[in-house]
Amino acid sequence: MTRNRPSPGQTTGRSFAVVPVLALLALGPAPARAFDASREDVASFVNDMTARNSFDATALAALFAQAQSRQAILDAMARPAEKTLTWQEYRARFITERRINRGVAVYRDQIDALENAAAHGVPASIILGIVGVETFYGELTGRYRVIDALSTLAFDYPPRSAFFRGELEQFLLMAREESLDPLAPLGSYAGAMGIPQFMPTSFRSFAVDGDGDGHRDLWADWPDVFASVANYLTVHGWRSGEPISTVADISGADVAGLAAGTLALSETVGSLRRRGIRFETGLPPESPAMLIALGGAFGGEYRVGFANFYAITRYNHSALYASAVNDLAEAITTARARELPPDDVTTFAN
Repeated sequence: MTRNRPSPGQTTGRSFAVVPVLALLALGPAPARAFDASREDVASFVNDMTARNSFDATALAALFAQAQSRQAILDAMARPAEKTLTWQEYRARFITERRINRGVAVYRDQIDALENAAAHGVPASIILGIVGVETFYGELTGRYRVIDALSTLAFDYPPRSAFFRGELEQFLLMAREESLDPLAPLGSYAGAMGIPQFMPTSFRSFAVDGDGDGHRDLWADWPDVFASVANYLTVHGWRSGEPISTVADISGADVAGLAAGTLALSETVGSLRRRGIRFETGLPPESPAMLIALGGAFGGEYRVGFANFYAITRYNHSALYASAVNDLAEAITTARARELPPDDVTTFAN
């Protein structure tokens, strides 16, 4: 779903096959247990992979004998930040001077790769906002082996076992396609990978080879990372040149029946204004929109989100997440303005 200094997981796809020992060391001493390939659910998965995707059953059994079920992964699933933090706490975690300045530095260091990706319509600031929130620009790509995370959740997490079995299948297919050692890649507790934190299904569907070297490397290849983020947002409805969201004033408005907590473009600019909600936008009245309710110290903070806000929520289904990406992108643009001529700032922000 989450870098510039090297880490065990921040290697090129072509070098993964030589670092399984480093990947194992990164796990630390937490208790874990190997998967028994004779377990009914594991054996069923192996049989399915053999029948559907022509995997070797013996090789898969040997792989799962090296994978580990980890309690820390199950514990992390029980406390996602979006459900335990208020909007003020969540925003404060991501909109920091260090994260803003780091975003400006990454832009400066990776200007060609970033602007090549942005040329397709997604602003450079938004691309940086995504990777800044996800992994602090590659500094925090995750400490769990992806095979452990996905196997733990596929076989030992009943509430979402079907979903994670699907992701485990996609991961194994991805590893085969990209010639990766499946024991080596590191990621989040949920199996999200690399600088942009793509799940395996997203990797196979939306990751692109941004520099034409024949590989899709989301751990260390910035052209691939930026192009993949831009491609993901574009496929999910990004509208070039349109705004993301704007502050809304609902005092005195008729908000009865408005589902401000859902992530759906069920309203329009015109319908929200007819309810008496006040906000600024140059979009026409028929443009799709949603009312966003964010927690606030004085009764709540409200915004109106547009199609591009919805596109960001396809990356992470959270209004807090999309709002933090937007706010970080705006802060990076403001900081960048101190270094650039006006014309360059406009290009960066749009």
